[in-house]
Amino acid sequence: MGLRRWLVLGLALWAVAVTAEPLKTRNVVFVVSDGLRWQEVFTGADPVLMVDKDVNWVAPPEMKARFWDDDLQKRRAKLMPFLWGTMAKEGQLFGNRTKGSLANVTNDQWFSYPGYNEMSSGVADAKIRSNSFGLNPNVTVYEWLNTLPELKGKVEIFGTWDTFHEIFNEGRSHLPIRAGRNLVDVTDQSPRGQLLREWYEGQVPVEDPDPSDALLRVVVRDHLAKTHPRVLFVGYGDTDNFAHMKRYDAFLTAAQRVDAFVGELWKVLQSMPEYKGTTTLIFTVDHGRGRGRHDWIDHGVKQPGSDEIWMGVMGPDIPALGERENVAPVTQAQLAATIAALVGQDFRAFKPEAAPSLLEALSVRH
Repeated sequence: MGLRRWLVLGLALWAVAVTAEPLKTRNVVFVVSDGLRWQEVFTGADPVLMVDKDVNWVAPPEMKARFWDDDLQKRRAKLMPFLWGTMAKEGQLFGNRTKGSLANVTNDQWFSYPGYNEMSSGVADAKIRSNSFGLNPNVTVYEWLNTLPELKGKVEIFGTWDTFHEIFNEGRSHLPIRAGRNLVDVTDQSPRGQLLREWYEGQVPVEDPDPSDALLRVVVRDHLAKTHPRVLFVGYGDTDNFAHMKRYDAFLTAAQRVDAFVGELWKVLQSMPEYKGTTTLIFTVDHGRGRGRHDWIDHGVKQPGSDEIWMGVMGPDIPALGERENVAPVTQAQLAATIAALVGQDFRAFKPEAAPSLLEALSVRH
């Protein structure tokens, strides 16, 4: 073989070795803030809704002090300081449609159950047309990962929405699901456990039996101190609830707080040897919302724009490319295979119809 051929072969083998570099990610934490619009994420508080007295219980001067800045970048950072101060600097954000970054759902319903099914199973299911659909017939990536010997018993689901028990098909999947009415561990007889039960029982839920995001924050934090799941789903719901209540002030407050909760969670993870430097965080939404003074409160096919979402990814294998601009569109369905790929598994080998992972879009070498 000539020298030139040896050089070509050597370069090819070198390229394979580089692209085949094993991922550093060992754990994936997947967080959803239900119904949090991309508009607020990328542009901050809406100046039209800020002064709309029909949707605010907080006086305009107080709203302005808490959420407003004439500079768009400062305004969005004021609303979500962790997202813009950490994730945007150390990871990547998709979904700013004003900068040529499109992120969409692929289901044709544009509300919660179809969205959670799509992001978790990798496919849109046309049969799911209600939040009261019942048990999900689709195997999610979490259920599948939990069948693998190396991840068995290390995949967990937490959330405020009681319907997560059906979406993740608790009976069939055998996943440990703490959501809605069983978010608080009733078997915990410690003073801390009793306090959390009193908290849950004493609150006035926005949507019974779902607790507030604040309680979920504490339960997840406490749980991580005791056990160390490798794949963790956390679903917050206050942003969607307050939007449906036509409370823009509360919607913004909920967005600001869920950002703080995710920031705190990331700090906790980085303080633990089981997670530090080996954890990838995915932060996203299940659906978008309508546009303007009236349609922002709701979502679904009657509210154009409800199929528009956003997503952020940060971790040891994610290049720090920040807010993505003028890139190929990404979809919610790609998230399921992404979760599996980050922990070294091929979800599409199990479910060929699932959408491909986002690793190529993220410029991850693997």
